[in-house]
Amino acid sequence: MVKERLISLDVFRGLTILLMTIVNNPGDWGHVFPPLLHAKWNGCTPTDLVFPFFIFIMGVAVPLAMPDKIYDDTTFNKILVRSLRMLCLGIFFNFFEKIQLFGLEGIPLLIGRLIITIAVGYVLMGNFSSKLKNIFAFSILIIYLFLAYSEIEAYQDVRLPGVLQRIAVVYFVVSLLYLKTSQKTQIITGVFLLLGYWAVMNLIPVPGIGEANLEKGTNLASWLDSILLKGHMYHETKTWDPEGILSTIPSIVNGIIGLLIGQLLFLKIAKIEIAKKIALIGIALIITGLLWNIVFPINKSIWTSSYVLYTTGLAATTLSVLYFIIDIAEYKKGFKLFLIWGVNPMIVFFASQIIPQALVMIQFENPHKTGKEINLLNYLYRYDIAPFFSNPMMASFAGALVYVGIWTFILWIFYKNKLIFKV
Repeated sequence: MVKERLISLDVFRGLTILLMTIVNNPGDWGHVFPPLLHAKWNGCTPTDLVFPFFIFIMGVAVPLAMPDKIYDDTTFNKILVRSLRMLCLGIFFNFFEKIQLFGLEGIPLLIGRLIITIAVGYVLMGNFSSKLKNIFAFSILIIYLFLAYSEIEAYQDVRLPGVLQRIAVVYFVVSLLYLKTSQKTQIITGVFLLLGYWAVMNLIPVPGIGEANLEKGTNLASWLDSILLKGHMYHETKTWDPEGILSTIPSIVNGIIGLLIGQLLFLKIAKIEIAKKIALIGIALIITGLLWNIVFPINKSIWTSSYVLYTTGLAATTLSVLYFIIDIAEYKKGFKLFLIWGVNPMIVFFASQIIPQALVMIQFENPHKTGKEINLLNYLYRYDIAPFFSNPMMASFAGALVYVGIWTFILWIFYKNKLIFKV
C-alpha cells in the first residue's frame, strides 16, 4: 500500500504548531489575552488545546506512515529510535540554559551553547544509518541522565519531563499498539486507561497527605512526581510537573483515539461518509467529556480523562471539517500558510524554544536608561514593538505575531527548497 499524504492533516498540524508558537512567545507575559493562557487549574482555554491536538494528530499520522502494518525488528528499531530522538530533543530544551563551559559567561557562553545546540540538533535530526541513530540517541540520553543525577551543581535541578518527552512516549506506545493489536484491542486499551486513571486519582489515598483529591500539589500524580522526579520537575512548582509520570498515562489515549481516526481513513467507502463518521465520533467524544467533567473535571495539568475525551472530540471535529474542505471539496486556497508550518513541525519545536533563551542571554547597557542593563529580547519588544500600541495586551500579542512572521519566512524558505527536518 502506498503512503498517503493527507493535506488536511498537514494543515491541522500547521495550525496547531502556529498557535503553539503564539502562546509560547508573547511580547510580555504580564499582559496576555486570557484565551492565550492556560487555565489556572480546572477548565480549558484555546491554549490548552495545543498539546492534546498535537498528540491526536500524531496518532492519526501513524497508520498513514505505516499503511502496510508490517512488524519486524527493523520497524521496531525505527519506532524506538524515533521515540528516543524526540525524547532527547525535548530534554535538551531544559538543559540549554544550564550548560556551563569552562567558566565562560555572557556572549562566549552563549556561543558555546549554540554550538552544542547545533551539534545536538544535527545528530538527532540528521539522516544517518540506523546503527548511528541508535548510538547517538542512546549516548545523548545517557549523558543527560549522568549530568542530571551527578553532583554537578548546575544540573541538579534540571527538568526532565516536557512536551516532546511526553509525545515520544505516546508515539512509542501508539505505534506498537497499531502494529501489534486489532482496533478492538486498541479501543479496550483506551477505555481501560481512562477508567483506570479516574479510579487511581479518585480512590487511592495520597501517602502523607490523606484522602484522594484533585487539588494542585496534593493529588496522587503530584505525589508520585515528587518521589520519582524529585529535583527535576517544572521549575515554577518544584512539587509537581504538568508533564509528569502518572498523567502521561491518559495522554496515551489522545494518541489512541487519533490512531483509530487515522484507520477510518482507509475504509473502502466514500470520503464524505468518512468525514461524517469522524465528525459524529468527535461530537460524541465532546459530549462524553463534558458529562464526565461533572465528576472528573476537565484539567490539563493532571490530564484528566474528561480532558482527553473533550480535546480529542474537538480535534476530531476540526479534522473532519478540514478533511471535507481540503481533501473532499478540494478547496485549498487560504491554507498555504498552515501547510508551510505543518510539514516542518520538528524544527519549530526545537529551535523556537532555543532562540528566546539565547536572546535573553545577550545583555547590554540600555541606551534609553543609562546605567541599567537589558537583554536583547526585552529591548526589541520594549522599543521596537510596544510603542506602536496603546493597549499592552495588543502590544504583547503583536510581539508574538512578529515572531510568527519571522518563522513563517524561515519555513517558507524550507518549503520552497523541499527541506524537511525529521527525527
